[in-house]
Amino acid sequence: MAAVLERLVAEGLTARVLGQVGGERTLTDVEHVAELLHETGREGQLGLVALLEWLRAQMAEDAPPSTNARTRRLDSDAAAVQLLTVHGSKGLQFPVVYLPALTDRNVPDVPDIPLCHDDPPERTRSIDVGGSTGPQWKDSVARHKAEEAGESLRLLYVALTRAQSQVVTWWSPTGRNTSPSPLHRILFGRGPGDGPVPDTTPVPAEDFATTRLQEWAARGALALERADHAEHVPPMTTEVPPPPRPATWSRRIDTDWRRTSYTALSTPRDAQGHELTGGVGSEPELSPREDEPDTVDPVVEQTPSLPGLEVVLPGQDVASPMADLPVGATFGSLVHGVLEHADPQAADLRAELLEHVREQLVQWPVELDPEALADALVDVCDSPLGPLAQGLTLRQIGRADRLCELDFELPLGGGDLRRDAVVGAGGGTTYGARLGDLVPLLRGHLPAGDPVRAWADVLDTSPELAEQALRGYLTGSVDVVLRTGGRYLVVDYKTNWLGRPEEPLTAADYRPEKLAEAMGHSSYPLQALLYAVVAHRFLRWRLPGYRPDRHLGGVLYLYVRGMCGPGTPVVDGHPCGVFSWRPPVALVTAVSDLLDGRTTEGAA
Repeated sequence: MAAVLERLVAEGLTARVLGQVGGERTLTDVEHVAELLHETGREGQLGLVALLEWLRAQMAEDAPPSTNARTRRLDSDAAAVQLLTVHGSKGLQFPVVYLPALTDRNVPDVPDIPLCHDDPPERTRSIDVGGSTGPQWKDSVARHKAEEAGESLRLLYVALTRAQSQVVTWWSPTGRNTSPSPLHRILFGRGPGDGPVPDTTPVPAEDFATTRLQEWAARGALALERADHAEHVPPMTTEVPPPPRPATWSRRIDTDWRRTSYTALSTPRDAQGHELTGGVGSEPELSPREDEPDTVDPVVEQTPSLPGLEVVLPGQDVASPMADLPVGATFGSLVHGVLEHADPQAADLRAELLEHVREQLVQWPVELDPEALADALVDVCDSPLGPLAQGLTLRQIGRADRLCELDFELPLGGGDLRRDAVVGAGGGTTYGARLGDLVPLLRGHLPAGDPVRAWADVLDTSPELAEQALRGYLTGSVDVVLRTGGRYLVVDYKTNWLGRPEEPLTAADYRPEKLAEAMGHSSYPLQALLYAVVAHRFLRWRLPGYRPDRHLGGVLYLYVRGMCGPGTPVVDGHPCGVFSWRPPVALVTAVSDLLDGRTTEGAA
């Protein structure tokens, strides 16, 4: 984080921020936050996503207090009253300087240990430790007092020359401490134009003191003002100030630059950047998933038969193990939580799943039988995942080969450009990519009939979607990344009910062609494409020798209600309940370049 801040400063961050109103305050806050992030990341070995989570926790109202993090630093002391000693002010300057104690200097009658110097040219420094009976004691004491008196005059010079515009000081006798004070000695120890300043001067009578100070003022040395005249206090005004008026907003908020998700990108927005389906909502720490419907989601009029099945009982469909379980986003979050935390290779998988079902029900309360859900999830873990996963099951892929809940913050190109900036050669007036720029890429790289390619038609018929800006950050979380045979699969769990509500739910409701149609009825194609790019970026940064054609295995959408265990029907080599899609490498890299702000042409 320190290197990031250093890079920003080198590129002109300081000048840009200080050029704004309140720039010192903003710059101090930026430096403070960067320092805290650097310390936290170094101590905890945290990455970008973990640092963002830590920062959000610190910003939350219920965050534990921290002296270092919670105390806002002073942006500048230029406008504040600073209290310094004369020694500490050496080399500094201030617009106005107040010196209230220049007529108060305590000089003991006899110093404990006199410190003095011999006469020039030797000027040898010496300390007399012989005491009052020593042969040179009186001379040492006299030299010590004379040198201290000279040093006080030098400090007086330092104090009087710190001001850029005005020095305010007081002559206010304080008894015996006034006589050796430096200001009193230069004012009353000699007249204007006289010789050296004495080491001590008696305090004169008030009339003489007034006359002497007036003489100095007449010579232009100072401006004289009595400090006890009440008539100098300005009278209180009775004029009523005008009522405050709100300032006029004259700036434009760039709503295109945002921290967004695939769900937000697939939500239409108006010209002011507001969601057409609702206002700006909060972002709770724990909320139900937004990518699953709350009701049944049938695709066709009736449940079809299963032609082409390789494994099915004659004349029978396979019942869904979740046919009697509820629907909705909360249930989907419950299933996600269990599959995220359970160990698929536990000795007793059902007991492992049942324990996590009961734990997750506390956070995602749903009325159901925990044992029924555990039984259904055992079938899910024992269902084949299809050819992209070499026919393996979730139970056969252990924790060492899976990365659960891969949170990401993907930077999008154009986030550092003004809205009216001109980008690219040839005169194209733009300021970043749009969601509609995916259309030529999808049609250029995917064959007709590909369910993800159909998203290009959605963008063509929805201008409000196509105009979504790709500027800022894309955030989200991949349910799990599986490693199988050296390839990496992006996996997303879905609990959608695709059957008709009045008919029993079976594997036939989740046959491959129906899953493809269900994908086309949702924004999942956009999610699959973006998450494939996320996996590409992640592996590019983390995997030595990464080659997308070798390591990118594809995307699996696991519709868990259609995963019926080892007996799950298979159609043309693809098991029911599993949507498989392996995007062309050229498409993934082209979309990655588009999100990065680089122009890429679609393939013919």
